[in-house]
Amino acid sequence: MPTPLKPRKRFAKIVATLGPASSSKQMVHALFEAGVDMFRLNFSHGSHAVHQQNIQTIRQIEEELNHPIAILMDLQGPKFRIGRFEHEKIMLEQGQNFIFDNDESLGNNTRVYLPHPEVFSSANVGDRLLIDDARACFEIIKNDGKRIESKHIYGRAISNNKGLNMPDTILDVPVLTKKDEEDLKFGLMQDIDYVALSFVQQASDMAYLRTIVGDKAAILAKIEKPSAIDDLDNIINASDAIMLARGDLGVEFPPEKLPSIQKSVIQQVRKLGKPIIVATQMLESMIESPVATRAEATDVDAAISGGADAVMLSGETAVGKYPIEAVSFMNRMIIESEKDHRYQIKMNTPQDDHPDKTSETAISHGVKAIVNAMPICAIACFTTSGGTATRVSRERVLTPLIAMTPDINLARRLQLYWGIDAREMTEEKKLKDIMTAAIETVENRGYGNNGDWVVVTAGVPFGIAGTTNTLRLAQVGDEYLTKKAGI
Repeated sequence: MPTPLKPRKRFAKIVATLGPASSSKQMVHALFEAGVDMFRLNFSHGSHAVHQQNIQTIRQIEEELNHPIAILMDLQGPKFRIGRFEHEKIMLEQGQNFIFDNDESLGNNTRVYLPHPEVFSSANVGDRLLIDDARACFEIIKNDGKRIESKHIYGRAISNNKGLNMPDTILDVPVLTKKDEEDLKFGLMQDIDYVALSFVQQASDMAYLRTIVGDKAAILAKIEKPSAIDDLDNIINASDAIMLARGDLGVEFPPEKLPSIQKSVIQQVRKLGKPIIVATQMLESMIESPVATRAEATDVDAAISGGADAVMLSGETAVGKYPIEAVSFMNRMIIESEKDHRYQIKMNTPQDDHPDKTSETAISHGVKAIVNAMPICAIACFTTSGGTATRVSRERVLTPLIAMTPDINLARRLQLYWGIDAREMTEEKKLKDIMTAAIETVENRGYGNNGDWVVVTAGVPFGIAGTTNTLRLAQVGDEYLTKKAGI
């Protein structure tokens, strides 16, 4: 049996994107040891063969290190772009009229081809069209279904094939593009753990995705459109996890609104008991530089201090020159943020509302009360469904939390949750075996020594989801509790 990787010295998790700079087995192994908890595969880039090789590499490392690793497949979603111009680029006057139409000929300084009929069928007068990451803005003044007449609001120049965003419009587009359908079919055959849906507009998008994915993977909603913010509670309830994708969200909202949106989204997702990833440009400068900027350090701290379950690296690890340095810095930054006494006070503050009234919720409250009442070196949750472990995670108990499950797929998914160190184990049938396994795991993982106290939760009868009804205290090295006691 290989020696497992020692636990991270932090609670929040790190998600890293694999790409040309990080696809070798040696690099993936180094990234994981540097601190990565989940690897993201961006299906906007790369062939199925490349993604399959990355998945196989991750699973090999998982087996070699005896440590479950989560894999996120990120679907591309619909991409909207304008056509081309006669001279590649045009200059515009503020306030001038400009036409978007279905004429495939090259554009000029009065019109351009828009190859997306769903835009013509969905856009309304007053809606904005943002071009090239909002560097240019137009307001629709007329739409006859084939030709959109607009007023130019700001931005001097636009050029060939630039991206289009429509922050005011709910577009009548399929939840999954043909590419997404092909990618999803492939991914579900490859034993991935999470499926991320891009450009979610409303909860029904996630409900549709659930019908396709079923129980083969967890589903994650990427929040990057204003309409998703408007339907946030329903989207959270329809999803297993959330990603605050600040790239397109920062295009469709004014940048000055993003900090408050980030705070409120994190708070709402945590309130409803789901994990949330904060993503995009966390350490953007480290694509080219081995050292992060002070602003980036502050940005990471803001996400962690806000209560995010995870922060994500994109280009920094996919195409950057310093992928290991980026992960190592992110790891150190999280550790420093979590040392702050203000963070610890905030995390220790009880949630105002609770998503349900179940035995798992009651047990999680009991766990937090015990941890606050006496020194506890670790919490061991024996789980079949992950219910109790995720509820303890939601309560932000500032003590190492080991989720012990016989289901390797569940162990992988739990790696995304704040504070959870998920371990696969054989299903135990007797309480004395459960207690022994808990103490041995705490010792082997380096969480405690002789005499240290451990909180153990389990369900009787064992192996049945939703039956957590037992909370016990044990001491590391206590022969009576770990080998003789039983029910």
